[in-house]
Amino acid sequence: MTDRRHVIDRAELGQLIEALRGRGYTVVGPQVRDAAIVHDELAGVGDLPAGWTDSQQGGSYRLSRRDDDALFGFAVGPQSWKQFLFPVESLLWRARRGDNGFQVETPSDEAASYAFIGVRACDLAAVGVQDRVFMSGTTNDSAYAQRRSNAFIVAVNCASPAGTCFCVSMGTGPRADDGFDLALTELIEDDGSVFVVEVGSELGQEVLGSIEHRPSSDHEVQRADAVSEAAAQQMGRAMDTTDIKELLYRNRRHPQWDDVGDRCLTCGNCTMVCPTCFCSTVEDTSDLSGAVAERHRIWDSCFTEDFSYVSGGSVRTSYPGRYRHWMTHKLGTWIDQFGTSGCVGCGRCITWCPVGIDITEEVRAIRATDGQEGH
Repeated sequence: MTDRRHVIDRAELGQLIEALRGRGYTVVGPQVRDAAIVHDELAGVGDLPAGWTDSQQGGSYRLSRRDDDALFGFAVGPQSWKQFLFPVESLLWRARRGDNGFQVETPSDEAASYAFIGVRACDLAAVGVQDRVFMSGTTNDSAYAQRRSNAFIVAVNCASPAGTCFCVSMGTGPRADDGFDLALTELIEDDGSVFVVEVGSELGQEVLGSIEHRPSSDHEVQRADAVSEAAAQQMGRAMDTTDIKELLYRNRRHPQWDDVGDRCLTCGNCTMVCPTCFCSTVEDTSDLSGAVAERHRIWDSCFTEDFSYVSGGSVRTSYPGRYRHWMTHKLGTWIDQFGTSGCVGCGRCITWCPVGIDITEEVRAIRATDGQEGH
């Protein structure tokens, strides 16, 4: 592996996609569908959202045309890569009735090999967070671990943060530092785009070596670094994370929880779009004959009343209690459990909240009155 950066153009990006497909990967990347930028299988460069950007604020997401044909000139859409590594629904086991009783079948250990194109630094950090959740000691999830070990990651350093982004505050972006196989920085030229490529793994070096590329010039490296530096100055939000765990722990009865509870719909949008949330439930089903039974794991949300249901009723029945639980876990107890914050500053929870609740503003409001009498 070498530290030297390289350059590919748009046609060679197409070669990269083909090279990954030739190695058996299902190549997934951003594309425009249903007035949003979503992640789906790519057939080639033509599927990428050339010339599109996004405008995001609390409770608002809009696509618009750029004045160039940048392939990655946007921030993040409603989806993260979580849906491929931790699917919305997965079969845990199936039981069939036979002559000698039920025989239990478990899913094959073979998992799809994904190549992710266009992973932002915040989402790359989110994958690292979920690695800790699903692959640390007693919480090891073999299905997740298999999908994760098969994944090839092509990061793209962000050049166009949204109005709800705050990755700089969380130390997760806008530049990807590690955890990738290849990382691209898009440079806009008069006749199209070129990409400065950084190699992050031996496999990444091997794949790059299979396509056309050239060494980067000092000027191109400087331009690539300037893209990340400019993006870092364009964050739409900021969060003061100083002693944030202790701040939330000592303000469990702060009146701000009631204030946000009056606005929160407990719809669960924030947890569905969050790239690190991992709440799930288990559902058992059987056919009408009783011959086949299945158990599935399905995404769930701690904002639903049923999620905390135990014998006798739900633990968190109030809207303020559910929001407090979510935010305190995300920014506080997650650190105790997994050694890292559960927030990567992607801003999705702000953008996709129907009433525009802003986690950075909630932290700011609590911090502003921390220690006051009655709080």
